[in-house]
Amino acid sequence: MSLRHLSNDEITRLESQGCWAEDWRQVHVSADFSPHRVQNSRFFGTVELGRFSADVELEPDILRPSGIYESTLQDCSIGDDVRIAAVGELVRYRVEDGVVLQQIGKLTVIGQTTFGNGTALDVVNEGGGRSLLIFDRLSAQLAYCLVHYRHDAEFIQRLEAMIREYCAAKRSARGIIGCNARIEGCAVLENLVVGPYAEIRGAAELCDGTLASNEADPVRIGAGVVARNFIVQSGSHIGDGVLLYHCFLGQGVRLGKQFSAEHSAFFANCEGFHGEAVSVLAGPYTVTHHKSTLLIAAHFSFFNAGSNSNQSNHMYKLGPLHQGLFERGSKSGSGSYLLWPCRIGAFTVVMGKHTANFDSSDLPFSYIDVQDGKSFITPAMNLFTVGTKRDSAKWPSRDRRRDLDKRDRIHFDLFNPFVLGRVLRGMDLLDKLAETTPSEQEVVKHKGLYIKRLLLKTCRKFYEIAVQVSIGQMLVDKLEASHTLSWFALKRELATESAIGKGEWIDVCGLLVPKVKMEELLCEIRSGAIPDLEQLDSRFDAWYNGCSIDCWAWLVGLIEKRLERTWDQIEIQHLEKLVQEWRDQGIKLNNLILHDAEKEFDVDSRIGYGIDGDGEIADGDFTAVRGSLAENSFICQLQEENRKIIERAESLLKRLQSLSQ
Repeated sequence: MSLRHLSNDEITRLESQGCWAEDWRQVHVSADFSPHRVQNSRFFGTVELGRFSADVELEPDILRPSGIYESTLQDCSIGDDVRIAAVGELVRYRVEDGVVLQQIGKLTVIGQTTFGNGTALDVVNEGGGRSLLIFDRLSAQLAYCLVHYRHDAEFIQRLEAMIREYCAAKRSARGIIGCNARIEGCAVLENLVVGPYAEIRGAAELCDGTLASNEADPVRIGAGVVARNFIVQSGSHIGDGVLLYHCFLGQGVRLGKQFSAEHSAFFANCEGFHGEAVSVLAGPYTVTHHKSTLLIAAHFSFFNAGSNSNQSNHMYKLGPLHQGLFERGSKSGSGSYLLWPCRIGAFTVVMGKHTANFDSSDLPFSYIDVQDGKSFITPAMNLFTVGTKRDSAKWPSRDRRRDLDKRDRIHFDLFNPFVLGRVLRGMDLLDKLAETTPSEQEVVKHKGLYIKRLLLKTCRKFYEIAVQVSIGQMLVDKLEASHTLSWFALKRELATESAIGKGEWIDVCGLLVPKVKMEELLCEIRSGAIPDLEQLDSRFDAWYNGCSIDCWAWLVGLIEKRLERTWDQIEIQHLEKLVQEWRDQGIKLNNLILHDAEKEFDVDSRIGYGIDGDGEIADGDFTAVRGSLAENSFICQLQEENRKIIERAESLLKRLQSLSQ
């Protein structure tokens, strides 16, 4: 804006309204500045003031005039139609148009600062060694690389150099309050950058941090929050006395109800209430809602913590050096305890108190509990539970991110090359254990876990259901997207020349990618072929957008392996068989889940209903509160899914049979 000096008349008017300046010559104002809305305020250093003509809506139907009232400013630039009232100290800030600042003890920048950018977090291992440098554009994928590839020193060195260069550009002696931000009723705000449309109400202390808010998805900070050395990305809400020390919050995070965390990073759509987190890398959709729950020294992803869940990372020898890993989709039951180090496979439920160290990564969809003090695993049983089915459906619908620039790339499919790769490894493992375990032996031990011998073949069959369903589902989707009338043309259309997706896959904190692509990335970072964070982001985007192509290549490789023939040797009857297996096993899987869901309506579920009546009243009370089995939306959805499976399979089988050779 065009600025000018104050006129003598304006200075006289300001002084008559209780204002004072260290040097009125250092107070510059916009061309259309009017002094009547600047009252009882003090100015130090160089101060720039915009136009104050509009009223500000503090709450619906509550308007107050813009301007500066009862406040002290030093070395600040104030935009148009800003309201600053009862601010004890506002020092070294550029305040953009439409901002409201009220009842604030101090809002200051002290010296040169990066506003939380470049803060190092000791995640996953509380003893250090996995330092995560945070900044306002950090993604879950970049964090995964920084934290888990420490063995590649040159890669880490170059990656951290990119981040430090970015953070150095953020260094300044002046902060920014973005347009239309609201800050009210706060005590101490120091070295803080506040993005547009952010809202801070009643925070106790915010020091050395960035709120990367925007109009599409504002950041909100509520009463009693204390945060030091932190970054908060768009759409995240924090309130109810949350305590944060050296923390990163990605997009759409919710923290409240006295939750506390230190040296922890929470990525897209995480939730933390009541409990505590220490040295945690919380991948997308990590959720903890209970007062007595501690998450410590581990990597979680799509995780749900039960009440009174906790872990131990300290053997009282060399310090808190142990760490753990929950792969995507896992849960801990109420009262569960784990002694790190442990690694829990995807979509696994852990129950009970475990004092053994174990690795179940090759046995996903399992139950792990304690029997006679030993950790027992029941492989594949979590395939047939209502919870697993509901989780896979609810995550996409619970994506709170409204920012068009979504930092974390997330794949939601329940059955994908990463998870199915683990399932296939589990099948091979169970086959091997079944072959090598004597019939008189009741249990077999594998990587710290005990498995009942009689379960080996049964659970292997359950895994086979998952494989047939997933192969068929991907194939059916591909066939339905094709409109060719020729078998030759269809076969050529479905063929893939890519070998990239056919190998092992990894889960890069929500992003599914062939392992070979990560290995290529390491080489490109080391060589300087990817020189900056912008190009690295582009690579992650390319992985995300190209996933369907790589997934299909993986599936073609799996089909070739299971049918023991190349794609050129595949005939119509082979695809017909895969579609039939998908139909039969898909319905079988859904029926097993339906059977699990029906337990929620059995006699035992009605205990506690009909408090003063007989069985008939209990049934009526139960139905009034819970509804009926026949009307339950989840059960109706599964039944409808079965109907559609049959319909889709019949349509495709007819089409395959009608294709010209």
